[in-house]
Amino acid sequence: MISTKGVATHGPKDALKPFSFERRDVGPDDVLIDIAYCGICHSDIHQARNEWGQSTYPMVPGHEIVGRVSQVGSSVRGFKVGDVAGVGCFVDSCGVCPSCREGEEQYCDQGPVWTYNAVERDGKTKTYGGYSQKIVVKEKYCLRVSPDLPLSHVAPLLCAGITTYSPLRHFGVKAGDRVGVVGLGGLGHMGVKLASSMGAHVTVFSTSDKKAADAKRLGAESFVVTRDPKNFAPLANSLDFILDTVSAPHDMNAYLNLLRRDGQLVFVGVPEKPMEIQPFSLIGKRRRMAASLIGGIRETQEMLDYCASRGITSDVEVIGVDRIGEAYDRTVKGDVRYRFVIDMKTLQTG
Repeated sequence: MISTKGVATHGPKDALKPFSFERRDVGPDDVLIDIAYCGICHSDIHQARNEWGQSTYPMVPGHEIVGRVSQVGSSVRGFKVGDVAGVGCFVDSCGVCPSCREGEEQYCDQGPVWTYNAVERDGKTKTYGGYSQKIVVKEKYCLRVSPDLPLSHVAPLLCAGITTYSPLRHFGVKAGDRVGVVGLGGLGHMGVKLASSMGAHVTVFSTSDKKAADAKRLGAESFVVTRDPKNFAPLANSLDFILDTVSAPHDMNAYLNLLRRDGQLVFVGVPEKPMEIQPFSLIGKRRRMAASLIGGIRETQEMLDYCASRGITSDVEVIGVDRIGEAYDRTVKGDVRYRFVIDMKTLQTG
């Protein structure tokens, strides 16, 4: 076994504290990664605080992981010692169901093995995430990362990047499309960057007028302050696609009415309570609603390669492990532009 240090929470109201645990030894198909950076996703906070009701403790969060390979198994062919590699939201799946066979492992019929707050396929071994020094992952679930981009800014691509890239690709957003992005946070800012890079005309919808300049800098051509309902009227029936990244309650019908005939709204945010939909918001223009969950390994690698070829990364604030509690509180308040990333070297001194 491989002795590993990290930070963990031992209960929904507990702070994250130093925690020592063991990773499995490197098997024939495994890759050992020395973690350099790990992003803080809002889902880390939900799970650390048991806000989704399925948390187990002790918990080492973190699924936006980048680092360098320090050991490979005897059967590994795609990675070598010294390579830059990443790990996203899951580390295994059944491999045989239709979704797995089609490269959509995130929709595994038996459920993927999440990077943390889960158990391995043996049904008993806990998974621990990226707020730690090292991680052992099967080669099949390990991702190649360009060494030419700043790794701290790449880390959030492993969740925020693929969460927004996948629906844009799957639902066929193309050059010239009019795309709305609801919310300008960790997910939203990546949605703007990616949709803009694909040639779309992007409109950002935000409650904060203070983010207008940022939206333009990130690639948006229009900005709408949503606190005033009158601001929606000029865009009625005009958008081809809306990417909704918001996890707070909001009026879905106001956004559905912005879609043209056959337009599509896709959820990637997860509000805590159900939202009311007026069927006439859909019926009148044959509009559609859908949702999307991260992406499979193949598509995540495609996204990383796409971003590397265009120099696309996340906007981040790098912190030490001693500031995770502060980062959690500020993330909940929306006080980050646009993702906190932990420098894992600070585990030695934090």
